[in-house]
Amino acid sequence: MKKLLGALILMLTCSGAYAAEGGFPLDTAPFRSNDLSALQNGAKLFVNNCLNCHSASSMRYNRLRDIGLTDEQISKNLLFTGEKVGDLMTVAMTPKDAKTWFGAAPPDLSVIARAKSVNAGPSGSDYIYTYLRTFYRDQAQATGWNNLVFPSVAMPHVLWQEQGPHTVTTVAMHAAEGEHGWERITTVHDENGVPTVTREPVPNYHGHESSVSRIVPKNPAQAAVFDNQVADLVAFMTWMSEPAAQQRTRLGVWVLLFLAVFTIIAWRLNSVYWKDIK
Repeated sequence: MKKLLGALILMLTCSGAYAAEGGFPLDTAPFRSNDLSALQNGAKLFVNNCLNCHSASSMRYNRLRDIGLTDEQISKNLLFTGEKVGDLMTVAMTPKDAKTWFGAAPPDLSVIARAKSVNAGPSGSDYIYTYLRTFYRDQAQATGWNNLVFPSVAMPHVLWQEQGPHTVTTVAMHAAEGEHGWERITTVHDENGVPTVTREPVPNYHGHESSVSRIVPKNPAQAAVFDNQVADLVAFMTWMSEPAAQQRTRLGVWVLLFLAVFTIIAWRLNSVYWKDIK
């Protein structure tokens, strides 16, 4: 059954080489681009959870043959509203409706994994993987949800049932107002989004302002299963952003091997050609 995933993944931007825009460090997404079962599960998760609001207008359903699915499997398991196997992955929601409901049209996710990559830094896969796993309840937000990677994000956490309840503790070092000193501010959001804030003076602190957040799941086993599902979803989105990447890599290996062999042959021919002249 389809779930509304809201305005998934972006509205997002990476601003640091090693951390998200909110300063939260990014986890490394498991590499599963060569795992067909993971890609197939990711395709199912994407269609059921993302494709109600987000389009992937650069991808056709029949391209999923590349990850081992047949037309019959695609039609039976991934098409629900009369689409054809050769159709693009679009949504029925109009931009006007999207703006009314969400404030902005949810972005197309065709190449989002590539778009969120940072040169010499985390990949877009890392960004999405961390983002989807760091939602937490926050009663101060209109949707009732917040996110460590993208603070005050507009989208809700529709996969919360799969992830299970958890708390978030944020410890921040902050320069105390009107005083020459620092204070440690600890904010704990419980599983219902109710914050508890405590402040503690730290007069001898000589560092700089900082903030560290930690998610504590109530059911670690359930959270681990959720992380595995997210990894499959991210693997599919990474594959979708460049389906020909693996083929290009294989072709590149053959080209390099050819050039290596050709270089040896050319070097030997050059030696034979010039030996009598020298």
